[in-house]
Amino acid sequence: MDLARCLSVFHYTPKFIIPPFRQQTTPKPNFTTISANHAKISTSRMATVKARGGAAEAETAVVEKLKLTKRFEVSEGHPAPFGATLRDGGVNFAIYSANAVSATLCLSTLSDLQQNRVTERISLDPLTCKTGDVWHVFLKGDFKDMLYGYIFDGQFSPEKGHYYDSSKILLDPYGKAVISRAEFGALGPEDNCWPQMACMVPTSEDQFDWEGDLPLRYPQRDLIVYEMHVRGFTRHESSRTEFPGTYHGVVEKLDHLKELGVNCIELMPCHEFNELEYYSYNSVLGDYKLNFWGYSTVNYFSPMIRYSSAGIDNCGHAAINEFKHLVKEAHKRGIEVFMDVVFNHTAEGNEKGPILSFRGVDNSVYYMLAPKGEYYNYSGCGNTFNCNHPVVRQFILDCLRYWVTEMHVDGFRFDLASIMTRSSSLWDSVNVYGNPLEGNLITTGTPLSSPPLIDMLSNDPVLRGVKLIAEAWDTGGLYQVGTFPHWGIWSEWNGKYRDIVRQFIKGTDRFAGAFAECLCGSPNLYQEGGRKPWNSVNFVCAHDGFSLADLVTYNNKHNLANGEDNNDGESHNNSWNCGQEGEFASISVKKLRKRQMRNFFLCLMVSQGVPMICMGDEYGHTKGGNNNTYCHDNYVILCTIMRSIFMLNLIVDFVN
Repeated sequence: MDLARCLSVFHYTPKFIIPPFRQQTTPKPNFTTISANHAKISTSRMATVKARGGAAEAETAVVEKLKLTKRFEVSEGHPAPFGATLRDGGVNFAIYSANAVSATLCLSTLSDLQQNRVTERISLDPLTCKTGDVWHVFLKGDFKDMLYGYIFDGQFSPEKGHYYDSSKILLDPYGKAVISRAEFGALGPEDNCWPQMACMVPTSEDQFDWEGDLPLRYPQRDLIVYEMHVRGFTRHESSRTEFPGTYHGVVEKLDHLKELGVNCIELMPCHEFNELEYYSYNSVLGDYKLNFWGYSTVNYFSPMIRYSSAGIDNCGHAAINEFKHLVKEAHKRGIEVFMDVVFNHTAEGNEKGPILSFRGVDNSVYYMLAPKGEYYNYSGCGNTFNCNHPVVRQFILDCLRYWVTEMHVDGFRFDLASIMTRSSSLWDSVNVYGNPLEGNLITTGTPLSSPPLIDMLSNDPVLRGVKLIAEAWDTGGLYQVGTFPHWGIWSEWNGKYRDIVRQFIKGTDRFAGAFAECLCGSPNLYQEGGRKPWNSVNFVCAHDGFSLADLVTYNNKHNLANGEDNNDGESHNNSWNCGQEGEFASISVKKLRKRQMRNFFLCLMVSQGVPMICMGDEYGHTKGGNNNTYCHDNYVILCTIMRSIFMLNLIVDFVN
């Protein structure tokens, strides 16, 4: 994601209606409740016992047998694994929060969630339900249609990096599905863009038949990658799919990709995000702007629920299975599935953004902060994920392992991956390496030659054989194409290939030598570091920027439809309109444009390395010269698909 428009519009922060109860913010040693008005764990000081040799008196806490809540049997639970986990006939809940002074597990049925009500709340005793910095509790009972979240209390002190607010119910960072609105683009109750969200509780009924599915494990050098947007791929009626704009819709069109020779699809963000994040009136088109691309994650374990034809049915279980079905069907056709993941920032934005999850759970851990609590903004989107903090890098590793083991994903493309090489907040060598380093003067955000996170991912046994691709730059000025720390494993989006090939094919002087290097797999970038040509992911066009048809049709960007006076988007596109600006041109100009498109495709396919095609370029898709369509789910995307269908046979036949 280049410097796309990432500022969020937040008008409302959701709150649950919680039955009143006394919030105990300062734990007392002699009595604590685990569930207000329901189950209790009493800890009483026993008569002291003299130790041998007259040592000091010892104190022992006795845990009384737990009572039942209205729905659940409650016990202290286990600190691992994180998240909500089925075990021993119940569900164990565990979550990290080092700086909170109290924690409450909130459970709600789906119907109660839609009415902003809590069905059951269980306060956690820090003496019995906290191990180290992990809060935990174990429940047995009926979890049908049940969702959960947490309340954490503590300091609300932004200048110290803390945003604890006991009025907010937070998503578990390890939640496996996030439930809120059912339909893409539909407003919540009372036109709310941020209605209360909650996480799915796992049940024993969670089943999926993989039919023996196994990873395809193609060698990297054999891949032909197709970057695509799940909704945009089949949203328009011309796709003639039964389930347009969904995971099932993609399945219906997989045969088209197989016919092209594609053996890998790279899905633009499919983690849960809020498409209404940018929701605002666009006076140019008379509609409302949405977060269409999805580069603003709310939860990293949950698939995007509103990309599922099932929506919130079965509290997200159906959506998870629909994503799995997509992966299984792709594998049946010999197509690997990569995910575009955004571990550089989250949807919580800067200090003016909402408190949804990470910020309210432990802001100073999950985000890169300055000494007075300000957010570093290497992402250009308001905050920066604190990737090399020990807790955060373990979280990222756990997340990737989940998508590989549970969802059978084959690889990942890391958006603004250079952020993952920057030092974390509170950086010190003891914290990271276990011992002090002499002259350790590393400050927050400093690029590291051996980033702990990249080291963990590169050497993790579960991720062995999984493809890892870096977008090797960020918006803070760090550009690492050819120099990204790689351990001999990582590939890179080769942005230099894109720029050089565009310059050469449009006829710019003095690019012949650089173009020859591109054809040979960019050895000037990758050979010295011991990598191979296939560590270069070659592309001419991607989701941000001109489509291939627009690259030969427009000299200048035409982004007025975005409602920002054409000030957004990249101004230096290395494009050439072949003599006339826009779609309406002479026959000779149109012939030249078609020839130039063939030249680009030919170059991409004969270059050493891994070719990546952008969705729609195989049939001349145009966005009308708009090179930053992050906010559109309308004719700016859809109607141009209909027009470009007239070029289908011309380009597809050539690609085949």
